[in-house]
Amino acid sequence: MTDYTHQQIVARGARADAEAAADAIDNMPGLEGATYSILEEDEDKGIWRIDAFPTNEDEDAALLELLGGYPLKVEREALADADWLAMALSGLPPVRAGRFFVYGMHDRGRLPASTVNLRIEAGAAFGTGHHGTTVGCLQAYDRLIKAKKFNKVLDVGAGTGLLAIAAARTGSKLAVGTDIDKPSVRISKENAKVNMANARFVHASGLSNKLVAENAPYDLVFANILARPLISLAQDIKRALVPGGTVILSGLLRTQERMVKAAYLSRGFKVVSRIHRDAWATLVLQRP
Repeated sequence: MTDYTHQQIVARGARADAEAAADAIDNMPGLEGATYSILEEDEDKGIWRIDAFPTNEDEDAALLELLGGYPLKVEREALADADWLAMALSGLPPVRAGRFFVYGMHDRGRLPASTVNLRIEAGAAFGTGHHGTTVGCLQAYDRLIKAKKFNKVLDVGAGTGLLAIAAARTGSKLAVGTDIDKPSVRISKENAKVNMANARFVHASGLSNKLVAENAPYDLVFANILARPLISLAQDIKRALVPGGTVILSGLLRTQERMVKAAYLSRGFKVVSRIHRDAWATLVLQRP
């Protein structure tokens, strides 16, 4: 078996078509962990773009077939034989979200003095702070902590650990993060150490991990994953929260907002606020 040559797949078209294709990626078996982004490339012309980075031949073929089924212009090119994800991230600008300033090693020389500066190195994990879902979570959290502090915080689907680290750095006494991806857990721990943040991370699926369970209930839960897991975890998240506790949900497209919200409203949650960024939605809800 030959080594896979990493590719970048770019699909351009109308917003509705791009969002429909992104929704299909989220819901296609075998592409649950696919790395991609969707953004508005040209506001005047109404052009939206999907960038996908398959990691093996099967994922490559599945993405090409799926995207080819929509009225999008699809292009594909091989990436250089290098640490392609690190190379792509090395040129990313720092991100400002409320009081938070998220940066990589390459920007360590230009940090603002008045912000909570978080150095996040992604490696093979998702969640650098550049994606609309992660920025939405940070913005929502920044607004919430203007009014109150959250002593116990759980981050489901921690990725790089950014959200749990942000909580630990802004006064949370306990910040626990989980991820189903073992490399993400390792990277999260490394990022916590770099940021001198008292955040703990464990490899877990859902909320059944011993560390997660024994520290429940939580004042705040972050869940920045995908729409369907958000729906299936609604009851578990409710049980993990104190009465009146807050959950910040993201990882969902605007087109998926209604069905995700319905799963939580049916369990007594009420909507506190929502944030839209590009094609993505972030929901802030309060447990009864």
